[in-house]
Amino acid sequence: MSKITQTSETLIKNPNPSVVLFLCRWCSGKGADLAGTSRLHYPSNILPIMVNCSSRIDPQHVVEAFLEGADGVLITGCHFGDCHYKTGNYKTFKRMALLKVLLEQVGVDPRRLQLTWISATEAAKFAQVTTEMVSELKKLPPYRRSTNGGEKE
Repeated sequence: MSKITQTSETLIKNPNPSVVLFLCRWCSGKGADLAGTSRLHYPSNILPIMVNCSSRIDPQHVVEAFLEGADGVLITGCHFGDCHYKTGNYKTFKRMALLKVLLEQVGVDPRRLQLTWISATEAAKFAQVTTEMVSELKKLPPYRRSTNGGEKE
């Protein structure tokens, strides 16, 4: 059973939109840690999943998050030129741009999938980006998988 599946029930019970957050271990994950240790305020309805590199996020992971009831998916990684695996974030950028198009074709609002770059020192940016993502999702109808695979309005 995946981590997404294990915690999806808890996220769905929360009245706020649920967000699955993929974090690069080297940059954005450290930025999230710094936000926590700095006691910055950011949404509590986020399920963080740490990966070694943003390029390790398979589009299937994003689809699984939506199928399990997440209202949004946020992918974070190193800034261009700072990736510990040299070109991982470039691959992520291309892959997620294509996934957004595919999700839109099956009825998922592309604003539900966001990608951003956060360094280890950008705790304030981490808090801002997560807060803005939840705020944006609140403007949309709750996402729940319908029988035709798209959003229920």
